[in-house]
Amino acid sequence: MAKILIVDDEASIRRTLRDILEYEKYEVDETKDGMECLVKLKKEKYDVVIMDIKMPKMDGIEALERIQLIAPDTPVIMISGHANIDSAVEAVKKGAFDFISKPPDLNRMLITIRNAMDKASLVIEKKVLQRKVAKSKTQEIIGESEAITKINETIERVAPTEARVLITGKNGTGKELVARWIHEKSPRAEYPIIEVNCAAIPAELIESELFGHEKGAFTSAVKQRIGKFEQANGGTLFLDEIGDMSLSAQAKVLRALQENKITRVGGEKSITVNVRVIAATNKDLRSEIRKGKFREDLYHRLAVIIVNVPTLNDRKDDIPLLVDHFNDMICDEYGVPKKKFKKEAMTTLQEIDWSGNIRELRNVVERLIILSADTVSKADVLNYVVPSSRGKGSVPFPNIFEKFDNVDELHDFINQAYSKYKSDVKV
Repeated sequence: MAKILIVDDEASIRRTLRDILEYEKYEVDETKDGMECLVKLKKEKYDVVIMDIKMPKMDGIEALERIQLIAPDTPVIMISGHANIDSAVEAVKKGAFDFISKPPDLNRMLITIRNAMDKASLVIEKKVLQRKVAKSKTQEIIGESEAITKINETIERVAPTEARVLITGKNGTGKELVARWIHEKSPRAEYPIIEVNCAAIPAELIESELFGHEKGAFTSAVKQRIGKFEQANGGTLFLDEIGDMSLSAQAKVLRALQENKITRVGGEKSITVNVRVIAATNKDLRSEIRKGKFREDLYHRLAVIIVNVPTLNDRKDDIPLLVDHFNDMICDEYGVPKKKFKKEAMTTLQEIDWSGNIRELRNVVERLIILSADTVSKADVLNYVVPSSRGKGSVPFPNIFEKFDNVDELHDFINQAYSKYKSDVKV
């Protein structure tokens, strides 16, 4: 049975609507102002909210804005005895499903309620499908080493909670993947995970990126912009490379974490947000604190749980599993048969010093798939591995890259080799 919340300061309107809706077999709840409405929405789920605009304590427009934050999937139908075009347009712009004048036409009200519920149902179905697609695209954390087993166990314990997590590790180790799995296994998985690479955004723009800005806040602010905190409302905000964030932005992030509120750049109004923050860094934040480059109070807010992702050199036993995974994935993308890696080739890969970690291994596997025959041999690894990956004290790695004067020649060679391979296997 669908549940409807009526919000109106006029008892006669609430009583009339209740009688009609209960006759239509709806479950009905009611309240007399916007403040009480928000309290109820935090405790219970309603299929539709019918709300007056003119009410004491908090009017319908302000209540509507807050409903978008705490129950964004709940359709709101606005009603008012002071109806005009401006208020109707404002209500719809703020997210109302529809606007109906008082006294409401009951047939139109019933049709509008059914339409609102149909739309809400479609929105939920879409989110479920998006979640399934996102899960299918989220790679597994591949590995059976002690370090990876421990990380998977930590994710299982931490994900269902609201605890903030700080993920540490070198570039290319898979910190983003850990963050995604924490989100996917959390109660927030139906909402988005919004990623921000703090190192890729100029210091003067990071605050606008995180908190949004109002029109005219600065020269190029030609329109209002919603920041990442608001975009992640209900879900997870992943702050990658947070060690590169400016001190001024750190102070505002700390305040947002303390108060669960943000203020857009150039704005005065505080906006309530419900966000779980996961942060990641390749820096030693303790060292950054001593240098005065990172706030200690923010560190303690973020580092409730710390997950350290090991380098590939610290988990070389996982290389065969990772190679097999990348082999499956890349060959499927290219539409070619899966390559076979000889034991000697795999052993040679395990002897390499992987300064670029998982990211570098993936690139090497792709290169070997393109340039090698049906079976990848030790000689293929010796020939096609990038010089920077050679292990110290290991056998010299002759490689084809010394044959080319520039990158264009190398690209031509790779394209020709790949075309020949596809032709040979009759793709």
